[in-house]
Amino acid sequence: MNYFLFATHLASVLTLAAYLVRDILWLRVLTVVACVAGIIFNYYVPATPLWAVIYWNLVFIAVNAVQIVIMIKERSGVHFTEEEKELYETVFKNFAPFEFMKLLRLGKWLEAKEGQVLTIEAKPLDSVMLIYNGLVSVEIGCQAMGQMKDGSLIGEVSYITEGKATATVRAVQKTRYLSWCKKDLRRLLSRNPSMSFAMESVFNRELSKKLSRANISAY
Repeated sequence: MNYFLFATHLASVLTLAAYLVRDILWLRVLTVVACVAGIIFNYYVPATPLWAVIYWNLVFIAVNAVQIVIMIKERSGVHFTEEEKELYETVFKNFAPFEFMKLLRLGKWLEAKEGQVLTIEAKPLDSVMLIYNGLVSVEIGCQAMGQMKDGSLIGEVSYITEGKATATVRAVQKTRYLSWCKKDLRRLLSRNPSMSFAMESVFNRELSKKLSRANISAY
């Protein structure tokens, strides 16, 4: 087999793999390896080396190499408190650790007193909330729909649909929760595609849980 011809196929396969991975670090690593394979092909296979293509591949390698170093430093510097570690392992484990740290920095830790209303049905809702420790009731119309406890999200449907609150949520007991401003969360996720995929997975898992509970209560 012509090893130089193999290099071009390898470059294409690696580029495809880079587009398929969700972790941006692996995307950049695969891109660098693909560029190296591309340089080998464009130097040896044509009658004369395609220097313009080779130079651009070198530029891509340099840019991605710098970003890889920055990302490795960011990830190695991530340290969670016990509270944050528990939240990461139970709800946000599909996030990379440094991505979860970005999400934490954006949020605010708050505490609701017993009886405090967190959302009002059909009213604007500016936040997405996650219950860390506590219990809340959910009401639609005049009907009690159930309760939510640790690990449950509040306001994710409003976030996804960009609409108003779909239910009234009230603290049944003292409840500690994490709150994100929807506008700030949208900006963060729009800048970080891998975080956007991870958060979408969290939302989908939460919606599945709520639909399952609704179906069970219907019988």
